[in-house]
Amino acid sequence: MSTFTIFLALIIIVAFLLVVVIMVQNPKGGGLSSSFGGGGQQMGGVKKTTDFLDKSTWTLATLLLVLILLSNVAIMDTPTEAGTRVFESDEPVNTEMPAAQPATQTDSEQ
Repeated sequence: MSTFTIFLALIIIVAFLLVVVIMVQNPKGGGLSSSFGGGGQQMGGVKKTTDFLDKSTWTLATLLLVLILLSNVAIMDTPTEAGTRVFESDEPVNTEMPAAQPATQTDSEQ
């Protein structure tokens, strides 16, 4: 199992958790906290629930960004087979352009 595969699995898990946490919140201030009682009243537990959801959203979003950046580094550090074959090859690489062929006249141009 490669490092990139591990990062990919972690990215998928964190993205799923981030979607769940965002879906639990209500953009108008209701969300999970309003289901615990009184929409206008803020009790201690409800306020802490809102704070927890807000902090977990930012934490998961930051973690997702870091995992994506680290997976990019993991891809860059992993040599591919095609890339190693080119560098390890003893054969010279042909960099010359093929000669241009002269244009031929067609029947319609004559």
